[in-house]
Amino acid sequence: MGLTLAEKILKAHTVDGVFEKGREIGLKIDQTLTQDATGTMAYIEFEAMGIGQVKTEKSVAYIDHNTLQSGFENADDHRFIASVAKKHGIWYSRPGNGICHQVHLERFGAPGKTLIGSDSHTPTGGGIGMIAIGAGGLDVAVAMGGGAYYITYPKIVNVKLSGKLSPWVSAKDVILKLLSILSVKGGVGKIIEYTGEGVGTLSVPERATITNMGAELGATTSIFPSDERTRAFLRAEGREDVWVPLAADEDAVYDEVVAIDLSSLEPMAACPHSPDNVKTLGEINAAAEGGRMKIDQVCIGSCTNSSLADMLKVAYILRGKTVHPDVSLSVSPGSKQVLTMMAGCGALETILSAGARLLESACGPCIGMGQSPNSAGISLRTFNRNFEGRSGTKDARVYLVSPEVAAASAVAGYLCDPRALGDMPAFVLPEQFTVNDNMITPPAPPKEADSIAVLRGPNIREYPKTAPLADHLRAECALKVGDNITTDHIMPAGAKILPLRSNIPAISKHCFAVCDESFPERALALGQSIVVGGSNYGQGSSREHAALAPLYLGVKAVIVKSFARIHRQNLINAGILPLEFVEEADYDTVSQGDILAVEDLREQVEAGGPITVKNLTKGKSFETKCELSERMRAILLCGGLLDYTKANLK
Repeated sequence: MGLTLAEKILKAHTVDGVFEKGREIGLKIDQTLTQDATGTMAYIEFEAMGIGQVKTEKSVAYIDHNTLQSGFENADDHRFIASVAKKHGIWYSRPGNGICHQVHLERFGAPGKTLIGSDSHTPTGGGIGMIAIGAGGLDVAVAMGGGAYYITYPKIVNVKLSGKLSPWVSAKDVILKLLSILSVKGGVGKIIEYTGEGVGTLSVPERATITNMGAELGATTSIFPSDERTRAFLRAEGREDVWVPLAADEDAVYDEVVAIDLSSLEPMAACPHSPDNVKTLGEINAAAEGGRMKIDQVCIGSCTNSSLADMLKVAYILRGKTVHPDVSLSVSPGSKQVLTMMAGCGALETILSAGARLLESACGPCIGMGQSPNSAGISLRTFNRNFEGRSGTKDARVYLVSPEVAAASAVAGYLCDPRALGDMPAFVLPEQFTVNDNMITPPAPPKEADSIAVLRGPNIREYPKTAPLADHLRAECALKVGDNITTDHIMPAGAKILPLRSNIPAISKHCFAVCDESFPERALALGQSIVVGGSNYGQGSSREHAALAPLYLGVKAVIVKSFARIHRQNLINAGILPLEFVEEADYDTVSQGDILAVEDLREQVEAGGPITVKNLTKGKSFETKCELSERMRAILLCGGLLDYTKANLK
């Protein structure tokens, strides 16, 4: 029996565990990336391990999230990251050089390599044949120190592509279609692998758009073969030497198969407030007053749709036109390289002449860093997430669309099908890209490391205090929430909160503010508490702050119907017990304010069976499960991954 492409790379990198479905395996990690919203804490954790130089083939620190410097905090974090990078062997991508996933795809990614990043959209690298996985910052720190990264050997889903995209239908429509089929929970515990004749019709930027939003499926990662299209992209980047052909064996066996005929797709949009709430443009307009949905704002960019190919299409649609007077249009090129090439070919002038507002090459509005819509505004965005309030405006209605839909709608003033534009020209990328790496700073030679000082500002605080798992647990249910709670609910982003990412005591004051503004004060006063939630708890971003802030506030356990993969691991890394109801109906028996207790907690965790939780307020008990590998169990018993690593990583 042959292997899938994902299995080939995983098997070649497995250094611990048994290579069997459902078993935990430890992977050798070739590359890591961080961004500034997660990087400061990741490097604080790396320093706490007492390791000198990173042990990966390539580790890169990017500045792309917190680029709005309205106070000293972000600038101090950037200075800290730059000094840590220089000292410890990490490459540093300076502010303005671009979004981590776009730049890494351009300048560092390589087929067949493993990459983990402290950002959930790290699977973008699957567009060139990498096993690229989003992870918590502490997991990245361990990998930089030479430790393995552990995952449960996932199921492999074959998305078999046939046909070819019709004019004005895009890669964004491919992933939106898959989200409509599988949902935001459908990829949990799975790798999405693309095969079929349709693969060869898609460029690397198109493939990267699709793998990028695989994160919205909850998938471990997504991957395309490395073929001649991959080779052409790397040749244009001046990096053809890293190319290797990679594909699944002809007799590879997959756990699931999903067939998508590219030629049957049409432009679609993800409606508020979830990436899997997908409808065709016709369905959305039909439900709107007058048969078309008026819009207020259009934002083009993000790590999903900010490549040169995307920008060339936007420029073509805007050429000779003016953005509708009732619409605000912003454009964020994904990297300095993209912006430079836009300027060189005239696309930038065209976009600006149409009335677009040019933003810097950074995450910007996608992470809530500026460009919040007007009250109750309708915003079309080429981004990957449209969670409620993520844009910075609580009552905004955000739709996720392709660059083609976004540009056509910006001119029309309403949601517009780009197929009405007529014939689509062939958009041909240059054979050689404009490469200038002057905004990427290499690390200092190891012999100079001791002389380099790490620069810390007053906003940079230590990792929260941890303690070994207690023998017994008795705590109040301080908060009960529903299904599909995202890490944006648990630990919001935005221009006001992101600068506090390196200061856990300060950022914890905003924990669960979207759900209950009184939670932080209540949890802190209780000393220790429990949070209860529904299914797919912790979906979305990889931000470990959604575990670290509850840790600081005294949350000892989270009991839910089911977890999203990264957040569950982040809870374990923080020493917080992740429990799941054996019977989902027991969720309804717990109320906020109930006193819950687990007797002989350490003993039950060590035993590995069901864990009994007593509801002392209601006089009832219910069973929970906590499926852990031996390594995960040891981490929890130690009090978290940092304590475990200090004891075991030599």
